[in-house]
Amino acid sequence: MLESVLSAVSLSVDAFAVALCIGACVIGATVGTAFRMGLACGVFQFFMPIAGWIPGAYCAASIASVDHWIAFGLLAFVGGNMIRSSFSAPGKCDSTDPTRSMKLLYLALATSIDALAVGASFALVQKPVLLLSGCAGFVTALLCFGGVQVGRLAGQLLGRRVELAGGLLLCLIGLNILRVHLRA
Repeated sequence: MLESVLSAVSLSVDAFAVALCIGACVIGATVGTAFRMGLACGVFQFFMPIAGWIPGAYCAASIASVDHWIAFGLLAFVGGNMIRSSFSAPGKCDSTDPTRSMKLLYLALATSIDALAVGASFALVQKPVLLLSGCAGFVTALLCFGGVQVGRLAGQLLGRRVELAGGLLLCLIGLNILRVHLRA
């Protein structure tokens, strides 16, 4: 359960970082902006681990001897990309509200692709996915709603740091999976 909750929190930080930026950049961001962002990202974060778990579960028996290395690799790759992204130069603000257009679905998809890989890694190490999906959807929805509100008040100060923390957490979860399986 702890891995599911920690994974859910770490999966939500990139969406939270985007929500912070939307709150900071969108002139006149409202509670509606925050609600739309939270709902879209939460729904995507709920379904993407399941979408990754299904093919992961199908091939789990044939790769059981290396599943922990694959899970570690997936988590390290996703976490490493998040860490690298946290050090990249921030983009320019666009003052239009992306939650009122198709951009919202693109943002929700882009911030949930890592959940697909984490769902597959959960299947490979035979962990249940529904707890992860439920936690990821709920936590992401709450953090995105709050992120827009906080971003509106605090600007872009926290976005990169939160993404860095999420990437480090995914890498640590991958290392823990590797530690547990190599010790067994």
